[in-house]
Amino acid sequence: MQNEDSQKIITRFFDALAQLKSDKRIGGKTPFAERYNINRRNMYQLEKNVEKDIFQVSWLSYLVNDYGVSAEWLLTGKGAFYSQSLQNSCKKE
Repeated sequence: MQNEDSQKIITRFFDALAQLKSDKRIGGKTPFAERYNINRRNMYQLEKNVEKDIFQVSWLSYLVNDYGVSAEWLLTGKGAFYSQSLQNSCKKE
């Protein structure tokens, strides 16, 4: 069973997927799961019940490394959604 802090991080993971879909950076949860070889059923079960012990920390690294989601935001809920480096590169374009 996940503790309360872990459950909040998992919830932010799914919030991030929704935001990335809204920003048209991913097609949704299924394409994300397929790209990273994540069992879709596990991911959907976890979204319904964040207490399950099936979350993989590597899933957060995909968001940080490949999509520029802020690690601080994912872990604490504080700060901007996108990392500062991504925000700066978007301003330059």
